[in-house]
Amino acid sequence: MDTTRNLIQGSGLGLRRSFLTEIIENPAPQVDFYEVAPENWIPLGGKLGKQFRAMTERYDFICHGLSLSIGSSDPLDEKFVHQVKDFMREHQMKFYSEHLSYCSSEGHMYDLMPIPFTSDAVTHVADRIKRVQDILEQRLVIENVSYYAEPGKEMTEIEFFNAVVEEADCDVLLDVNNIYVNSINHGYNAEAFLKSIPAHRITYAHIAGHYVEADDFLVDTHGAEIIDPVWKLLGKAYELYGVFPTLLERDFNIPSIAELMKEVKTIKTIQNSWGNEHERISA
Repeated sequence: MDTTRNLIQGSGLGLRRSFLTEIIENPAPQVDFYEVAPENWIPLGGKLGKQFRAMTERYDFICHGLSLSIGSSDPLDEKFVHQVKDFMREHQMKFYSEHLSYCSSEGHMYDLMPIPFTSDAVTHVADRIKRVQDILEQRLVIENVSYYAEPGKEMTEIEFFNAVVEEADCDVLLDVNNIYVNSINHGYNAEAFLKSIPAHRITYAHIAGHYVEADDFLVDTHGAEIIDPVWKLLGKAYELYGVFPTLLERDFNIPSIAELMKEVKTIKTIQNSWGNEHERISA
């Protein structure tokens, strides 16, 4: 089975329809790759479809799914997985990532729900990931998610996450903001969690902003600027594991392209800083 690692590099941006035309007319040299949710782009035709094709012919793209519902008890939507596979081949997408969560139970719930941290759930989810990988003929990339409840908890979040990716033999999308948000909401040490991630499986990372509901309650919204502790946690990840591709997510309150580029540039600055540091140490 093909590995997904080392297929992209540098700093990325989640592509949104609201600024598609602007990006085409004024290319952003800071962006090395783009990410899209296949659910939002598979059915495109007409002018938007042509614009999207112009982008995928020029830049590296990856898929980040919203509705696979990998932890659900509903039957796996294999028809959708085949659609994603065809979409990836059509646009030369590098790989497909999804959330370690579920969003359906006899119908879509339009939210990402927490999977119980249990051994039974590990087996259930890993089996479904393996089936997706068999269809795709490449590894699925699984993201650590934000969550606000721990139903049926038998193990810690990191124990559950690591058990799933090990049993499924899949790759990892490291969401730095989710680690920070969960560390505040559930009272654990973010750096300790980061140090427990299976580094050899990391394909790329997400970084985003969040909403502060209270000092001890953060909401993962992707609708605000990234705060300093999250940037520092990204730097710590590079310090521990070397520099890996990292993508800016912004889904709500989307600012100007110029403002987005400031955060993409910050990713690149931190990458360059730690890349130079690792070169110095290994010299």
